[in-house]
Amino acid sequence: MSKPALVRSIEPALLSRAAEIIKLLGHPERLKIVEVLELGEATVTEIREALGLPQAIVSQHLAKMRGCGIVAARRNGNHVHYRITEPKVQHILNCIRHCDM
Repeated sequence: MSKPALVRSIEPALLSRAAEIIKLLGHPERLKIVEVLELGEATVTEIREALGLPQAIVSQHLAKMRGCGIVAARRNGNHVHYRITEPKVQHILNCIRHCDM
């Protein structure tokens, strides 16, 4: 008779937060945006130019990610600079790049 597998228990609040982040980053354009932000702060215009996406689309994605706490914004005059604030984003991007699919 085999032993039952031991399940590693992850705290429910951590699971909930991870699921929220994964769900939000489950969109290709959002993943591209956080890739741009990996290099440092960027404005909507800089992100738009880097990705060739319409400004309205970039703004909508950033608003959703900001609402979830994945990115934060800093105003400097007429410009708003976005940056990644959620450490799990770097881990997710590294996993996508290096994990076998």
